Amino acid sequence: MRRKRAEKRIRRPDPKFNDILIGRFVNSIMMDGKKQTAQRIMYDAFGIIAEKTKGEPLDVFRKAVNNVQPAIEVRSRRVGGSTYQVPSEVRPDRRIALAIKWILTYCRARNEKSMSLKLANELMAAALGEGSSVKKKEDVHKMAEANKAFAHFKW
Repeated sequence: MRRKRAEKRIRRPDPKFNDILIGRFVNSIMMDGKKQTAQRIMYDAFGIIAEKTKGEPLDVFRKAVNNVQPAIEVRSRRVGGSTYQVPSEVRPDRRIALAIKWILTYCRARNEKSMSLKLANELMAAALGEGSSVKKKEDVHKMAEANKAFAHFKW
């Protein structure tokens, strides 16, 4: 390795809840540098969740992210001219990144009126262990399980 690794930047928490995970999520929602809009979408979604569940939206959010985090995934490895899907464990920071990405991807694909409503419904579904983002995690796990035979290619 020639160069030194880039050091991890300290992430800023969001202003309202002072939570780093929410800050990360807001940054992922954000498009074209419009952070204020992304924060409004997030906080509106939290309002909808609080209204519908009569509970703490932060707990629903955390539960949703935990339910979508994958434990293992498949990675492509080229061995002797052929490519194998090798199951490997997911690093903790990548787990969160994948969970956020999947929740937002499937949230944007929903057919509700506003983005905050889509996000609220996807988060509530994920917190209950259902919805498209949880299905994606299960599909990734199934794929890893199916390719367990190639686990010895991991190094």
